[in-house]
Amino acid sequence: MELIRRQKSFINAIALCTQLSGLDDKEIYMTLGIDAGHWSRIVKGDAHFPVNMIDELMTLCGNEAPLKWLANKRGYSLQLLKTEAERRIEDLEFRLEKETERRQWAEDLAVKRG
Repeated sequence: MELIRRQKSFINAIALCTQLSGLDDKEIYMTLGIDAGHWSRIVKGDAHFPVNMIDELMTLCGNEAPLKWLANKRGYSLQLLKTEAERRIEDLEFRLEKETERRQWAEDLAVKRG
């Protein structure tokens, strides 16, 4: 996160995103369908990265550097949302823990009485 915070601009965060991916520029701009000349201007800072492709870029590169940079710049932190399955798992784990405690209490009581 510190590396992301140190980026001076959004375009620098995009550059970091691509660098962290380990992919060649050509792999990135061809996969995203961006013209080579336009990509070159983006990298130089003479053109804007297409905003509607930020999600695709982060997915392709396997990191969220631009998103994290922007959130930090605006004074926010990010938290991954839980899926419905994750919420159900947490609920079931909680219920299992309570049931285990109840069973242990009942066994302890039976041993004391027996």
